[in-house]
Amino acid sequence: MDAVFKALADPTRRLLLDRLRAYDGQTLRELCEHLDMARQSATQHLDVLGQAGLVTVVRRGRERLHYLNPAPIHEIEERWISGFDKPRLLALSSIKHQAEEYAMTTEQATSVPTYVYVTYIRASAEQVWRALTDADLTARYWDHANVSDWKPGSDWEHRRIDGSGTVDVVGRVVAAEPPNRLVITFDDSEGEEKPGGPSVVTFLVEPHEEIIRLTVTHENLPNREMLQGISTGWPAVLSNLKSLLETGEVLSPAPWEMFSSHA
Repeated sequence: MDAVFKALADPTRRLLLDRLRAYDGQTLRELCEHLDMARQSATQHLDVLGQAGLVTVVRRGRERLHYLNPAPIHEIEERWISGFDKPRLLALSSIKHQAEEYAMTTEQATSVPTYVYVTYIRASAEQVWRALTDADLTARYWDHANVSDWKPGSDWEHRRIDGSGTVDVVGRVVAAEPPNRLVITFDDSEGEEKPGGPSVVTFLVEPHEEIIRLTVTHENLPNREMLQGISTGWPAVLSNLKSLLETGEVLSPAPWEMFSSHA
């Protein structure tokens, strides 16, 4: 937590985070252009943000794309804000976000959004993989059961556990490399064909010192509304997963409601 506060204390680093929040997935060159900053200075600041877990780097060929990672800020919110005056703060935040939507630039409005979230879990890679693919475990931390044989090419379903049998999300398993990498398509159960195809979620499970680093990348999102929804939903779902594996308990009863609120 000290590294997070240290990183946020610098106005230049906050400016970098603001820029990534407005337009995520930028290269170093793009960040330098928009902020009129030398590459060396930007690299140093991004290194500090990366060490604090506030920025995640995803490689695409020769490019390094930088994404804002809200996990550390979400932990601050859980520790110091959620138990106090959260309803009023959420209302104020909603008003602010609506104003920001009107100010969105053409570039941001037409780009295909991508969301990246990183969390660290005190568990083994095999335990994390099982939590991602076991229907009973997903039902505990997601309030939905993720059902599939998890073989490449197979279908998967996101089923409610209220006895109705309703399926809210369907998809296909693109890749499965236990216990390290799972790639799935992610679409609503109405089966409407989207021009750019369904969105794609990649779970990357990597050893990090004595714990596990779980990176979730949600790509090819159809619009900014869905990006806003999953930006609330993934932190809730993954916080529940982390808490379940580390303590045996979940934090919130129905994260799917937040996940789907803007989808």
